Amino acid sequence: MKKFWNEKAETMPEEAIKASQLAKLRETLTWVYERVPFYRARFNEHGVTPEDLKNLEDLARFPFTIKSDLRDNYPFGLFAVPPEQCVRIHASSGTTGKPITGGYAREDMDQWGECMARTFWAAGIRPNDICQNTYTMGLFTGGLGFLLGTETLGATLVPAGAGQTERQIILIQDFKTTVIFGTPSYALTLAEKAAEIGVDLRETFLRIGIFGAEPWSEEMRREIEERMGITAMESYGLTEMGGPGVAFSCAEKRGLHINEDHFIAEIIDPVTEEPLPLGEKGELVLTAIRRRAMPLVRYRVRDLTRLYREPCACGRTLLKMDRVAARSDDMLIVNGVNLYPSQIESILLEIPEVSPQYVIVVSKKGYLDRLAVDVEARREIYDLGEEKLREIEEVIRHRIKGVIGLSAHVRVVPYKVIERSEGKARRVVDNRH
Repeated sequence: MKKFWNEKAETMPEEAIKASQLAKLRETLTWVYERVPFYRARFNEHGVTPEDLKNLEDLARFPFTIKSDLRDNYPFGLFAVPPEQCVRIHASSGTTGKPITGGYAREDMDQWGECMARTFWAAGIRPNDICQNTYTMGLFTGGLGFLLGTETLGATLVPAGAGQTERQIILIQDFKTTVIFGTPSYALTLAEKAAEIGVDLRETFLRIGIFGAEPWSEEMRREIEERMGITAMESYGLTEMGGPGVAFSCAEKRGLHINEDHFIAEIIDPVTEEPLPLGEKGELVLTAIRRRAMPLVRYRVRDLTRLYREPCACGRTLLKMDRVAARSDDMLIVNGVNLYPSQIESILLEIPEVSPQYVIVVSKKGYLDRLAVDVEARREIYDLGEEKLREIEEVIRHRIKGVIGLSAHVRVVPYKVIERSEGKARRVVDNRH
């Protein structure tokens, strides 16, 4: 059995990777300039053409693509091929406006399947595994992306879809599921429900989980691994780049490997928009260099991370990115202090008496902002009484003040008060607007 799913692509020397990227980038810039009126107009406005790309550094001369560009050109304005030449069209939920659409030519599907299969192989999944997919099987790219990767690798898929948590647990037991796919917040919901009905997931055949679609902390990863008895891995991606499969974790769990033969990654300062060198934290920018139906150039992802190269014990030479813990557009400014939800989550997961179920509420009190955090006590802790709960609240308040510099109203609430997630968890409610 081979060590790598695609050893040639994943262990290529850096010089060879960059040479391949440059050739593919030139093709892509020409492809969109000739076929997508939006890009032709945008490039012309910035005084650049594909011929101006002499090296990879020249990519910084080209304009960014942002989410509003996709909405303004809804549904097919950024397609480089007619919709009838696509074999599939996906879309985001569109909860904040028009949905984001993504088209796939036949070769896009093949490349997507390969990127997902690399993800699975690196996580330790093999063709004899039984994989249970708890993502929605619909317009959202996650569900069908994970299905495609499983089929490409040759493993068995149980397309369970989202929700029906107790039924998911029955399937895990009856089908002897070895791998689970889903969001990290739903993994915790599964573990919680299993405990309620007397099932110890650590005693099932489950051994690997691949999670994504929302930021999650290292503390949450450890919580999932402990409660489910699995190795928790990550698949990173986004609808605009074709879905999951942009980057993935390996057994070393030291950052995520980027599929560099498919995507060029940059880091910019989110304020000045200037490129930052490797090793500095900033906003991720991605360019798809092998997609045919809808390749995006310099797409501002809004995720905050860091890019770096380092030898990896797994043997892969691909560029790495830190796991995303925050988004630039998720940042809250509370009484002049920058706050990311992940900062609160990290603090809460250090408190053993509370569960990873929480909600952050920001509101106005007069002219000042008011920060409130509701977090659930673990079931056995809540029964210890009011004095114990007040003690825990004080500990959390003190930690938030010391780490973040903000005063927060903390309330430890009973078990199962906070709504559970079957997909992406809603952790923040901002009532100021």
